[in-house]
Amino acid sequence: MTDLSIKQVENDAEWDVVRSIREEIFVVEQECPPEEEWDEFDSTATHFIAYWRGSAVGCARMRTLTKETETVAKLERFAILKRWRGLGLGKRLVQGVMTRAKEAGHNRLYLHAQAHLEALYADLGFEPEGDLFDEAGIPHIAMSLRVDD
Repeated sequence: MTDLSIKQVENDAEWDVVRSIREEIFVVEQECPPEEEWDEFDSTATHFIAYWRGSAVGCARMRTLTKETETVAKLERFAILKRWRGLGLGKRLVQGVMTRAKEAGHNRLYLHAQAHLEALYADLGFEPEGDLFDEAGIPHIAMSLRVDD
């Protein structure tokens, strides 16, 4: 599994790859409304592409926000293309974002997990915060993890 690399998006061609992955997963596969998928945070967030054996297999974005008294990183738009799921690549991508959040000086990584992925995040040490809620027609749960330990 050493063939996975995570690259921060730096140019329009890489942004096009991210858009393609998100379109395939969120808009087509999960039927999220496009107007909810593409938002004002895309222009200010840090975006990542996961490559495995030379193929783009997933993406994620991270942005900074203030939650209570902390400045935290929020993991969003995390996705692995369907044909690459079940190989542990998603966990590796989340771990990569966890590392980037820590390197950026954040204390905590926060996310809204799709309910069916709660166990994946729990395996990585994320803890639930509150009850299930609806986001884009999909059940989610807020979760967070300290990354400054």
